[in-house]
Amino acid sequence: MSSDKVLVIGGGPAGLEAARGVGDLGQPAVLVEMRAGLGGTPIAANYAALTHGMRDAAEVMGEMVRAVTEHPLVEVRLETKVTGCVGEVGNFRVTVEGAGRQDTLEVGAIIVATGFDHFDPGRASQQYGYYEYDDVITLQDAEAMLKARKFLRPSNGQPPARVCFIQCVGSRDRHIGNEYCSKVCCGIASKQAIEIRQLLPMCRVFIFYIDMRMYGYWENEIYWPAQEKYKVNYVKGVISEVTLKGDRLLVRGEDTTMNRPMEIPMDVVILSNGMEPSRGTKEIARVLGLAQNKYGFIETPHDSLDTVATSVPGIFAAGAATGPKDLDDTMGMAGAAVMKAVAAVRRASRAAAGR
Repeated sequence: MSSDKVLVIGGGPAGLEAARGVGDLGQPAVLVEMRAGLGGTPIAANYAALTHGMRDAAEVMGEMVRAVTEHPLVEVRLETKVTGCVGEVGNFRVTVEGAGRQDTLEVGAIIVATGFDHFDPGRASQQYGYYEYDDVITLQDAEAMLKARKFLRPSNGQPPARVCFIQCVGSRDRHIGNEYCSKVCCGIASKQAIEIRQLLPMCRVFIFYIDMRMYGYWENEIYWPAQEKYKVNYVKGVISEVTLKGDRLLVRGEDTTMNRPMEIPMDVVILSNGMEPSRGTKEIARVLGLAQNKYGFIETPHDSLDTVATSVPGIFAAGAATGPKDLDDTMGMAGAAVMKAVAAVRRASRAAAGR
């Protein structure tokens, strides 16, 4: 007997949009999230404003969470993990564990929305001193300070006079195996540079980049305003080392436009660390038997322009579980996954009724 339920795994932007969408189409959905709350990385990592649009992250995610928790056709299970799965499209039996008990869910289709992890800069081959110097931080560290409206040097609690971003930390790096572009880092760095200048108008902000990659409307919404209105300094170059000189950081590298070495003192260095498949993504791929690409993300058949199908019929994936995505892509994929999952459930129900 087929089930009309759709299981959504992950409570971040993609999972929330998917669960709401399934319910809006009249099908019951069960959303499971391993954390104690919904909202995913934007909430867990204390995002300040979302790129693009610059809307408050907590406000946007709060709207999405309420749309799910107040939906009559959506059941939410927090602190719950999927530990087993058998069956086929229309009739999956999924084992979940949470709150000290094990349960079995009968569902017709599954949507995986397990997101990404931020790259750990300690793995980078470059000597950036992330674990050595307090004033070397990551994009998510900077987001937390910007959310609090206090951007200060971690080492002494004082406002910085000079701040720089180093792009492509953990992305486009063959030495560590992450050869892909993480897609959002250039936009996020530019957004944060604007926010820093808004908070600290006297602070000079630099972005050291290999090349800037702005997608869609980010060019006019973020990149040009950062330069023209907020006077952010974009420097094309490669940073080889961050060291300490006195009470300031010293950034060494090469200005590739001028073809000359550079050595610049900074108060705060922000590492634009990219995306990697989350631990949850790797685990759920193993549990559900989903093919992964060589980077560990869930494989989707891009050659057929189907961005949400997986190697198992009836199981779909959305958002950064399939690779680096911005929020626009994530929401679009969630909608596509909903359509495919609901269609699969209804086809299976019709087939079962016709037997």
